[in-house]
Amino acid sequence: MITDRSNVSPSYTITCRMNHEAAALERLCQVVRIRGFRIEKMAVETTNDFLDIALTVQGTRHVTMLQSQLEKLHTVAEVILTTPAMMPAATRSA
Repeated sequence: MITDRSNVSPSYTITCRMNHEAAALERLCQVVRIRGFRIEKMAVETTNDFLDIALTVQGTRHVTMLQSQLEKLHTVAEVILTTPAMMPAATRSA
């Protein structure tokens, strides 16, 4: 399948630390989806009682809004927007 890449939404990388609880990942994925983002890549590692998650998401909405919503989840200990993986064309410098 060939896709048109001319209208590609920006990608953002987020790292998240969550308490290792039942359905924690499902809640995180649901928030990402409801807030209008698509998960491009996700890596999860268990460390003691925590889940360390590296997440690359794609979407046209403000990523800080997604970060704020993830921080509201009771299982989330920390959310860091590391850096945009791709900047929108309008914000790139020449």
